[in-house]
Amino acid sequence: MTINGGISFWYATDRTAPTTPPRPPLTADATADVVIVGGGYTGLWTAYYLKASAPDLRVTVLEQKFCGYGASGRNGGWLYNGIAGRDRYAALHGHQAAQRLQQAMNDTVTEVIDVAAKEGIDAEIHRGGVLEVARTPAQLTRLKAFHAAELAFGETDRELHDATATRARIDIADAVGSSWTPHGARIHPLKLARGLAAACERLGVVIHESTPVTEIAPRKAVTPYGTVRAPYVLRCTEGFTAALKGQKRSWLPMNSSMIVTAPIPESTWQQLSWSDSTLLGDMAHAYMYAQRTADGRIAIGGRGVPYRFGSRTDNDGRTQPATIDSLRELLFSFFPVLTGTEITHAWSGVLGVPRDWCATVTLDAGTGLGWAGGYVGSGVATANLAGRTLRDLVLGETTELTALPWVNHRVRRWEPEPFRWLGVQALYAAYRRADRQETASHTPTTTPLARLADRISGRH
Repeated sequence: MTINGGISFWYATDRTAPTTPPRPPLTADATADVVIVGGGYTGLWTAYYLKASAPDLRVTVLEQKFCGYGASGRNGGWLYNGIAGRDRYAALHGHQAAQRLQQAMNDTVTEVIDVAAKEGIDAEIHRGGVLEVARTPAQLTRLKAFHAAELAFGETDRELHDATATRARIDIADAVGSSWTPHGARIHPLKLARGLAAACERLGVVIHESTPVTEIAPRKAVTPYGTVRAPYVLRCTEGFTAALKGQKRSWLPMNSSMIVTAPIPESTWQQLSWSDSTLLGDMAHAYMYAQRTADGRIAIGGRGVPYRFGSRTDNDGRTQPATIDSLRELLFSFFPVLTGTEITHAWSGVLGVPRDWCATVTLDAGTGLGWAGGYVGSGVATANLAGRTLRDLVLGETTELTALPWVNHRVRRWEPEPFRWLGVQALYAAYRRADRQETASHTPTTTPLARLADRISGRH
């Protein structure tokens, strides 16, 4: 029987999470030097680096549920060097500026691993890199273009593999090629979030859980239990941003769903040649992402139902039965030897998508308002870079990080409903149809339907 919801498989397998009492909520008006809204990766990394750099700074984190409740406790466990919007930043600011951003992301993977080790955070981290695979001729064409682009942005340690070499790394049915980067690691996402929260508290950060923020305004964050006033108010709410007053159309909360198998026998792992906990993705338009967990399962994710009308978000991570079925079929198509394997858990969560699909970090010195996010699914590492950048901005320092092209980038808002819902549904229907067309036709070029969807969506 598949457990559907319950926040995530990561929550279920972090034995201390369900039994740990929540941190006390805010009970009255308060003051701080910096108040951070959101107890996920972005908020916690920002708090961590601020307090580590300026110990006398009074830093308060307000979290509506508990630290790691959102995407930080539900994601695919991909600590890797991807960042949303790099190509657009290259067009706006030049290739070298975007290359500096990419190098910062490469370094961020190591930064997270090093801090986890320093703080004694056992997040089941294993650095096996990321394998992006192509399974159709059109995907192979996109893969080669993707590989060349990564090399052009300075990732000279990336490797391009043919079908034989790909299946030697991971034996994927119908694989025709792949690109591998060493800049990636498998993690248990909730253990990282919970360990990071504890590290923040050791530094003196005040964290209030069960404290929803209803409004953010210059120098204050308003909750049902009181208002926290501070010179700096930082919004780190990612996929939950639309719930805040005035933010309904800022970032679209995109749904992503996951399933995880029962533990797989070692003999089957040997058949799959998946020995190094390499992260796995593909070049489909409706792409997938997967990892080999520390306890010998496969966790695999994809879009499912991409968006709920009115920017609504779920409460407990429950996903649609049809999405579970489609992810199960996808898993078995990649690995036919697993056909019939039990799916033990399924869940979903939301990620933040700006209208131009570009991650950003911003601070308005005049109002003291700042924010970071819009990671479009690449937030595990990007949140760390955002946290360090927000630290430098708040402390008024001019650094290599504050000069990166994603700093203070602004973008127009999403369309109002029902156009937003209709548009997203149509786009992902187009992407799924394009994938089916490319699989059936064996054409080496991306279908016109997918190219049109990319242009309309703003992804390219």
